[in-house]
Amino acid sequence: MLGEDHPETLTSASRLAADLRALGEHQQARTLDEDTLTRRRRILGEDHPDTLTSAHNLTADLRALGEPDQT
Repeated sequence: MLGEDHPETLTSASRLAADLRALGEHQQARTLDEDTLTRRRRILGEDHPDTLTSAHNLTADLRALGEPDQT
């Protein structure tokens, strides 16, 4: 109903990625966090708090996957 790029949809995607991360599904969380970050940058801008949260979450995914150099 709200659409793929609605802020509430993006919040739901971010929360799902957090749940995946908590379950140890780091690659799936990474994929979802990358997509969410891309969309939040486009919709909300680089400096929006939600965009920054997505960047932080992606960093956590990359660290969990042993790829901290990509942060």
